Amino acid sequence: MIGVVWLLDEDALESSAVVANCAMNRERSLSGSNGYGRELGLDIMAELTDRSARSGRVRWLDLCCGSGRALSEAARLLADRDAGARVEIVGLDLVDHFVAGSVPPGLRLVTGSVTEWVPDGRFDLITCVHGLHYVGDKLGALTRATDWLAEDGLFAANFDVHSVRRADGTPAGRRLTAELRRQGFVHDAARRRISRRGGGEIRLPYRYLGADDQAGPNYTGQPAVDSFYEPLGH
Repeated sequence: MIGVVWLLDEDALESSAVVANCAMNRERSLSGSNGYGRELGLDIMAELTDRSARSGRVRWLDLCCGSGRALSEAARLLADRDAGARVEIVGLDLVDHFVAGSVPPGLRLVTGSVTEWVPDGRFDLITCVHGLHYVGDKLGALTRATDWLAEDGLFAANFDVHSVRRADGTPAGRRLTAELRRQGFVHDAARRRISRRGGGEIRLPYRYLGADDQAGPNYTGQPAVDSFYEPLGH
């Protein structure tokens, strides 16, 4: 059992070596065996170009973007297809170890926290590739991301439900996954993915208590963070 008095708050967690020095996404590319498409089960370029063809301007936000390599690749591909002017790409990461050299037109890389940063508008696509493993308030991040979606926008992320725990250290389990589905999320337990189509305000009935940066490796083999919550309304 983990006593909640030992859990880290967001400020302490973001200074943790496990979080601040995370190498999970530093050199991840857009495609290939370690790319965004494989990790999310989503063809990013098809999603962007199809939306652009239908509605004109499209905005993509990538949370915990690492170096931004995948986003830079996407921006250059879009420019080659004469779609770059219609797609705006924003990458957010806690550490500013971004790709060296000039940033392609249409791409903006921002240093900030998923739990504090506030966007200047809504997005048609929001992704987070293995980034939630290092966020303290994971459920809060899901809530915020959904609120930033356009009406028909798509959110897609890697999500390990076993890293969400009650105060006594036991997994939040089926009650949490049932609540997520009730509020419009699609949870793929086998592939450890979560998605939601369409924006809107949601409220998950959990109070965040803090995080444990000493949880050890998760299913990726990399050290990750467990997040602790108190269920509300019971």
